[in-house]
Amino acid sequence: MKLGIVSDTHGLLRPEVLPALAGVDRILHLGDVGKPSVLKELEKIAPVSAVRGNTDCDPACLKLPETDVVLAEGLYLYLLHELKTIRLDPVAAKFAVVLHGHTHVPNYYTKRGVLYFNPGSCGPKRFELPVSVGLLTIGSNGKLTPEIVHLAL
Repeated sequence: MKLGIVSDTHGLLRPEVLPALAGVDRILHLGDVGKPSVLKELEKIAPVSAVRGNTDCDPACLKLPETDVVLAEGLYLYLLHELKTIRLDPVAAKFAVVLHGHTHVPNYYTKRGVLYFNPGSCGPKRFELPVSVGLLTIGSNGKLTPEIVHLAL
């Protein structure tokens, strides 16, 4: 299974995002969606799960949950916007992955057996930070392969 991971679109779905997500089975948006039209466009590629970010003021975006749990290939993934707001122990909760955004800084690392993955931002460019999306491949054996895709603008 291949997941497309996006965050911090802030109402801007760049045309470079769509080909970067081509072929994914599902898209996970980690908040600061900005406009519901962003989610509608992403749904043309694959089913979308999304959480609310700290700048999501549009009435439709305000209805998004603050956190979500996705089951993929037998693994539980925890979605939230801002990692510092996490209110649970991912190890105790048996999450394999914590997906988050907010900082616009793409990175991933493993801590105590849990993959933490921030795809960065694929919305408006901020400072000198790259514009990026993430891909997460989950093998049939449960092997996680994270990838950050920097978009050429």
